[in-house]
Amino acid sequence: MALLTADPANLPVIAHAIQLAVAPVFLLTGVAALLGVMATRLARIIDRARHFETAWHGLSDDSRIAASLELATLEQRRVVASWAINFCTVSALLVCLVVTLLFVDAFFTTDLKTAVGLLFIAAMLCLVAGLTCFLREVTVATRTVRVLTLRPRD
Repeated sequence: MALLTADPANLPVIAHAIQLAVAPVFLLTGVAALLGVMATRLARIIDRARHFETAWHGLSDDSRIAASLELATLEQRRVVASWAINFCTVSALLVCLVVTLLFVDAFFTTDLKTAVGLLFIAAMLCLVAGLTCFLREVTVATRTVRVLTLRPRD
């Protein structure tokens, strides 16, 4: 396990490591953007639930029944959104480990290709799971909301 020295002959090795790390870094940027969207949706779900909890005592019995049904849906959405965020965060952490191992592999004469490959596959599986949870949350949200369209009178 030899450490690369400041020898100019090692510059191609370092340049190659940087080239290999660029794609995962772009992936990391995309996952970060997804996390921002997911966190915003989760915040809106929580705000909506707090609205019902605050207004609970002023609601009529019929309104409480409707609010209870919506709170149950909001709880389901909260759980799924939280899982989406968890999976995507783990995916981002695994991508960070991939980038780290790519540089370790370049600076130290080691063979970490298998570990890098397995970590990248795990990152992609976590991303797929996170996006699947996100899709589920969006499906539940759109299933429970009906938008009425007003037609002009004939």
